[in-house]
Amino acid sequence: MITLDKIYHAKYVLSDVIRETDVIYAPHINEKSKIYLKTENLQITGSFKVRGAYYKMSQLSDEEKARGVVACSAGNHAQGVALAAQKAGIKAVICLPDGAPISKVEATKSYGAEVKLVEGVYDDAYTEALRLRDELGYTFIHPFDDELVIEGQGTIGLELFDQIPDMEAVLVPIGGGGLISGVAYAIKALKPSIKVYGVQAAGAPSMRSSLSSGSILTLDSVSTIADGIAVKKPGEHTFEMVSKYVDDVVTVTDDEISAAILALMEQQKLVTEGAGACAAAAAMFDKVPIHGKKTVCLLSGGNIDVTILSRVIKRGLIMSGRNCQFTIELIDKPGQLELVAHTIASLGGNVTSVHYEHANAGQDVNGCFIRLELETRNHDHIVEIRNALLAKGLNIVNG
Repeated sequence: MITLDKIYHAKYVLSDVIRETDVIYAPHINEKSKIYLKTENLQITGSFKVRGAYYKMSQLSDEEKARGVVACSAGNHAQGVALAAQKAGIKAVICLPDGAPISKVEATKSYGAEVKLVEGVYDDAYTEALRLRDELGYTFIHPFDDELVIEGQGTIGLELFDQIPDMEAVLVPIGGGGLISGVAYAIKALKPSIKVYGVQAAGAPSMRSSLSSGSILTLDSVSTIADGIAVKKPGEHTFEMVSKYVDDVVTVTDDEISAAILALMEQQKLVTEGAGACAAAAAMFDKVPIHGKKTVCLLSGGNIDVTILSRVIKRGLIMSGRNCQFTIELIDKPGQLELVAHTIASLGGNVTSVHYEHANAGQDVNGCFIRLELETRNHDHIVEIRNALLAKGLNIVNG
């Protein structure tokens, strides 16, 4: 049984291993709220996962340690287990989905663990890890549905209570539910009036769907840029704890997550992965009732693959109205492009790309199309530019 005493014990065990991450005020994430960010993206290994993994492994018997451990992960739990195993001199085998970011795979290897890539998603890696446990006698270190792991994650709740004792709400990402189970239990035990909200990716809403149905469901598939929370099925322990201690679970889209990653980089100089930005995305897009409340968004991890970062930033720019495209039909004669460019420039828009093509068959033989990509301030600015172009008699066919 999970208890507050055990979470305090976990905090003691972890005190010489992890860092107590800072809480940073972020006034522009949602200007109607008082938003603070718990920066677990700056934790060792770049994620909160090391808390639960290390505490679980610290409590293994000598016999269990001698047999070695096996774990499955989308990447962050893998690094936590690998680091803990390295420190304790334990053999570790980690099953990762073959789509896991290369940065997470290489980081796991760097801690000395043996990595086994499994075709599919997290749940497929989970199945393979259980097979190795049964076949070779390893001790399985579950990424979320384990009481000791949950207690390790709950140390974040204790830190938050020390850092912001007058907080009124906490937003926490949910994959399998281990993080929010520990955090919610600790916070509700210390001050039940604090609201705890879970945030899932819209493409992987396993906990939200299970709560709605009243029983644990397994999704047919998951698809989201938040690979760290792309879980088809919540755990039994975590489903029970979320049902009991969490006030509500909401979802955010990949576009909203991308916008949050961009905002955290620009405004707070913080790099987060998809899962790590989910709580901030929920605050940015008013998914939970936090106006006027002192609210903490938990940034669960920062291990984003740099190869996809540019794509995520591009989606974030579009989502926040910082980037847009217009396709305009013109008569192919001198001065037309100048008219378009002058109109956009007079309103402060910046043209970053121009593509020209002749009209298709069936259209005016003198017709042409130009496709423009612009840098803009926000969605209102896009509307202003669009209206100005229309006022000049230009035909916008897209944008």
